Amino acid sequence: METVAALNTPGKNLNGAKVMVIDDSNTIRRSAEIFLQQAGCEVILAEDGFDALAKIADRRPDLIFVDIMMPRLDGYQTCALIKKNSRYRDTPVIMLSSKDGLFDRARGRLVGSDEYLTKPFSKDALLAAVKRHHGQPA
Repeated sequence: METVAALNTPGKNLNGAKVMVIDDSNTIRRSAEIFLQQAGCEVILAEDGFDALAKIADRRPDLIFVDIMMPRLDGYQTCALIKKNSRYRDTPVIMLSSKDGLFDRARGRLVGSDEYLTKPFSKDALLAAVKRHHGQPA
């Protein structure tokens, strides 16, 4: 895990990074929004996969965090749909889950996720994940 000093290194500025957070928990969405906005990110919030898919086309996020357990369209299905679209397949998708099992991580990889972050996450863990993927082609 990166240290706080590593988070403040030049060349990894988060100002202007468009980050989408898809989670049915208002608490998780708001926490992530506060952490990301404090780091200079533009934040796009979505309550579920359907809401997210509608917003992705309009807003074109640079990075997407998606909860696994959601109603209507779960995180695995949402990630798979994003990665199957040629326009968004290179957009990094990070799975969010309260489960930390090997099966869940493997299933996330199978649908194309780039990383897996366990909830509850710290501000440092969230921002470190953004820094690892920010600047990749979207």
